[in-house]
Amino acid sequence: MNVSYLTEKVKEALSNDRYEHSVRVLETARKLAAHYEVPAEAVEIAAIFHDYAKCLSKECLKENIRYYEIDANLLNYHHELWHGPVAAAIIRDKFHIENTDIINAIYYHTTGRAGMSIVEYIVFTADFTEPERNIPGIDEIRKLSFQNVETAARKALKSTIIHLMNQDATVHPDTLEAYNYLTQKSKESPSIDRK
Repeated sequence: MNVSYLTEKVKEALSNDRYEHSVRVLETARKLAAHYEVPAEAVEIAAIFHDYAKCLSKECLKENIRYYEIDANLLNYHHELWHGPVAAAIIRDKFHIENTDIINAIYYHTTGRAGMSIVEYIVFTADFTEPERNIPGIDEIRKLSFQNVETAARKALKSTIIHLMNQDATVHPDTLEAYNYLTQKSKESPSIDRK
């Protein structure tokens, strides 16, 4: 698929700030894909589309969750988690994208999940580390993202969990499972570098 064409479609759907964020995620994801020698197309499509539903209203997101029969349990968690699954369903429907790595990378870009593919790790990490992000510990995670993308994702998940706990907020089970999976994996195989 033509990424320039898709980028224009994303621009039509998002506010200027959210579009610029999506472009920064795309650029970061491209660098990570090149570093890990991952074919760029799936990474680029998932990265540019990851926030496609971000500017929809809460009510519209709810309607889409019901319409696309997305796990209704999602509605029990903060609405900031809704846009990924909705975007994945919309782009599958509207743009006829069936690639599992692309769909999963969009669906899980906010929560993560246990056993992510390299495309998912790259998009998840690129979203967390794009240049305008200012999160405690971000410089370390940015550096790690080019050393070991799984370790970087684990640190990003840990940061998210700690932040949510400090806010007395619920943590989505996918986030906990992703963190636990990577923590266990790091104990079993201390060097999980792909390059």
